[in-house]
Amino acid sequence: MKNIVVIGGGHGLSTIMKGIRNIEGISFSAIVTVADDGGSTGRLRQRYTIPAMGDIRNVLVSLSECDPMLQDLMNYRFEGNDGQDISGHSLGNLILTALTNMTGSFSDAINLTGSLLQIKGEIIPSTYEYVTLFARMDDDTIVKGEANIPSRIHDISKVFYRHDVKANPKAVEAIEKADIIIYGIGSLYTSILPNTIIHGINRALRNSKAQKIYFANCMTQSNETYNYDLRKHVEALRNHNTDVDLVIMHNNKIPDDIILRYSKENSIEVVDNGDSGVEVRRFDLLKFDNNLVRHDSEKIGKVIESII
Repeated sequence: MKNIVVIGGGHGLSTIMKGIRNIEGISFSAIVTVADDGGSTGRLRQRYTIPAMGDIRNVLVSLSECDPMLQDLMNYRFEGNDGQDISGHSLGNLILTALTNMTGSFSDAINLTGSLLQIKGEIIPSTYEYVTLFARMDDDTIVKGEANIPSRIHDISKVFYRHDVKANPKAVEAIEKADIIIYGIGSLYTSILPNTIIHGINRALRNSKAQKIYFANCMTQSNETYNYDLRKHVEALRNHNTDVDLVIMHNNKIPDDIILRYSKENSIEVVDNGDSGVEVRRFDLLKFDNNLVRHDSEKIGKVIESII
């Protein structure tokens, strides 16, 4: 039985978890960031002083084996963006908040929701603390808040917390037992690193003998990783004491019209110039839909199964 741990947040983490949930003979868990402070998640965590639940909701749904209607209900978002009442809130976020208040435990709320959704695998918040992510930019400006970090045009030098965040013991234990640790897919500075810079998790990763795999993004992100090639992604991980043994990249030809569309949003294809200092393997990983490029969960599952 191989133990796999996936570390990240957002839709990219959910895509990987969808891909591995039906692989036979493995045990798997997701370590998820709780630093998100934007949108519905940000409003609820500020109002009730609880960890961010939006990324956890996404992963819960991705691992669900229940009726698709219930999955759709978890992701249902109420109309409106005025920040009043329930406008803009995800129903799943409200359910997790309600269960946290009812049980007095964010962990119990996740477990109860997981039972309701009949999930496979285990979902582990990287910490149970109410945390705020900071970034130091290349001009030494300090930016407060995960949602604000990608809004600056300067390059990010470092992300950090201003206090010593206590790691979730379950996250540390999962890393200690892991045979394979996967980073990604998703925002480098605001989805992956918010987990790995937590001292207890970082120490467990450095002590781990597991193979550490980074699933590289196919496109850069405006402001956050604009103009980054693969080397700069790997360097950012290593500069935060997050080591990588193997990088998985796509080998797909992205259509020119999609490249043009992304360029208008200051996003370009992530390329490997052969100078990342780490082994790189390329696979058919992508799908193209409505002029968008996305990683395909089934293709990712096949790649991970072949590595196992």
